[in-house]
Amino acid sequence: MGHDASPRWDRRMQQRLAHGEAAALGEFYDRFASLVHSLAHRVLDDEDAADRVTREVFAYIWEHPDSYDPKQGTLRSWVAAVARHQAVQRLRQTEAASARDGGPEAPEPAEMEQKIHEASTAARADYIVTSMPAPLRAALELAYFQRRDYRQTAADLGVTEDEARRRLRLGLQLLSTAHHHQALPPAHRAAHPARAPHARVPRPPHSPYTGPGTSAPPGPGHGRSL
Repeated sequence: MGHDASPRWDRRMQQRLAHGEAAALGEFYDRFASLVHSLAHRVLDDEDAADRVTREVFAYIWEHPDSYDPKQGTLRSWVAAVARHQAVQRLRQTEAASARDGGPEAPEPAEMEQKIHEASTAARADYIVTSMPAPLRAALELAYFQRRDYRQTAADLGVTEDEARRRLRLGLQLLSTAHHHQALPPAHRAAHPARAPHARVPRPPHSPYTGPGTSAPPGPGHGRSL
């Protein structure tokens, strides 16, 4: 994951996207498509819906590469925030449509919002776990998910019990931030992914997201003004 978090790579990729370089979008897609799709699927629990959100997110990024602000974090974290935001918006639309068609048995608005919040939080937690430093993630997986005690965790990791406690404490602190987040950083809230539905997004030849109706990579300047 280290190369994903390189500030130099982030800036260079943003510049290449801003110049309409289709090859940059292909490289960007190869690097982040699995992240976007997994977050969307975590929120929506639907393969087709996650595929649609993935296409929408990369269309938005192609149309609005300048909406990424390096001061707010890494490019990877921004992509994750855009994906989570778009998936939550789609879930909200789906739940609202179900409520309209559900008659008297439809869930209350508060119930829908709770479901949406829980899905968004789960996606955020998944992202945090996969993004945290490997030593913290390993300690968290052993002690929290596999229910090992401190001694077992320390032995498995080959560290002292104090170090195992430290890693677990830091990992849990990071994980707790999943419950206190916004769908998008404030600087990007005004830009909504759904505003770029017609942008063309490249599909790698063996991508699981390739399907009927997909199109070739756009050339410089197509479908947007820079």
